[in-house]
Amino acid sequence: MSVKYSKDHEWVTVENGIATIGITNHAQEQLGDVVFIELPAIGKSVAAHEQAAVVESVKAASEVYVPVSGEVVAVNSELEGDPALVNRDAEGGAWFMKVKLSNPSELEELMDRAAYDSFVKG
Repeated sequence: MSVKYSKDHEWVTVENGIATIGITNHAQEQLGDVVFIELPAIGKSVAAHEQAAVVESVKAASEVYVPVSGEVVAVNSELEGDPALVNRDAEGGAWFMKVKLSNPSELEELMDRAAYDSFVKG
């Protein structure tokens, strides 16, 4: 399963038309210690590049944007009780939401790992 990355520092994997979305390791490093996460409501329709969640750290609050359009079908409620999971496993167990894709072609606008790493380095 390939991972795609957005310029807003989110990662996406897709399986059977469902996108799993989280923030990248780079993003969590920039944020520092995560202390609070606000997740979207299940059933919410989201459009690509729209704010869907909020992450607060000891340094700052940051919006999480969805890189793809669709309907939120699941959220990772584990993050609400353990927001620091984002610091420990940003690109794994600390996924934020699952979205049923309404426009799979939007995935083509996202970067692969090499392009994202290059983007981060500037």
